[in-house]
Amino acid sequence: MGKCCGLGTQVLPQQRSLPSDIPGAQAYTGAEEEPPLNQSCENIDGTAGKEKENGMKAEVFLPDDYRPAEDEPFMNERQLEYFRRKLEAWKADILDDGKSTIESLQEGARNIPDVADRASEETDRALELRTRDRQRKLVAKIDQALRRIEEGEYGYCQVTGEPISLKRLDARPIATMSLEAQERHERREKVHRDD
Repeated sequence: MGKCCGLGTQVLPQQRSLPSDIPGAQAYTGAEEEPPLNQSCENIDGTAGKEKENGMKAEVFLPDDYRPAEDEPFMNERQLEYFRRKLEAWKADILDDGKSTIESLQEGARNIPDVADRASEETDRALELRTRDRQRKLVAKIDQALRRIEEGEYGYCQVTGEPISLKRLDARPIATMSLEAQERHERREKVHRDD
């Protein structure tokens, strides 16, 4: 039976050769020693790193009751997957609400003879449209957070570069600043507003 190379794949005990441009490259059989670090491992079915070749990532297993903990490495694969799923679910909810709003506004386009009822209906529509506009902006922030996850920048303050607390990210997954940086920003904003 072959050896595991530590990435969850198994190296078959047949002879492999390394590229000739690597110093000290030689043929090796998986039975004698672990494969060199610069050689990719081959899956049991013979596919060598197809996920990376196709640009796909291996799916991270995440239990349903998983919550990021302070005692694990910051922004490890499980934490990133947790926040990715949380953001994608939030975005899906917002988009579903938007669809139902459009349907209700299209159905509600009726001629109401009473002026007071018509004014009330128009006020409700304006409020609903303002709410949808805010949620449209929120979707853009969610997309930015998902992009930061892909780029490896998620969870770090854009002002100080320090990690944002997991509690803050869990409460507001689109946060871009640590609590301290956000408070400083709001104080400066208030001072400028008062001037």
